[in-house]
Amino acid sequence: MEDKRCLNCFQKKNCSNSFVSWIFFIIGLIATVAIRVVTVLMNINPLYGKIAWYVGVGGFLLFFIYKFNANRRLSNLIDGENLVEKTRGQKPLSVQEYNLIAGILCSLKSEKERINYFFIFVVSAVALFLAVYFDFIK
Repeated sequence: MEDKRCLNCFQKKNCSNSFVSWIFFIIGLIATVAIRVVTVLMNINPLYGKIAWYVGVGGFLLFFIYKFNANRRLSNLIDGENLVEKTRGQKPLSVQEYNLIAGILCSLKSEKERINYFFIFVVSAVALFLAVYFDFIK
């Protein structure tokens, strides 16, 4: 987790995300657009389609390496504090452990992740529509 943790989900908007997380968020958005315009660009100019494919796949590679490492760090925190065992056994938790659980739960409500999923949905729908148009209607 980041040093600047939100202990209260209602304070989440007052907490700042790291610059690095914003960079990878933008990389993910660019990769999403790039991979979905490949079919359209291939119809315009195959070179543009290939460039978009490389940008998309390369961007996803970077984005998912970042997400994998972030999830691994979170998993290591959970394992290191034995949070699963403690909560299953209903053992007493320290203030730090409660704050860690609160931070984890708040992070699951990430606005950036929701925006990312919505963006992927919209861009995928547009790409599918355009691909059908270029492949079957044009």
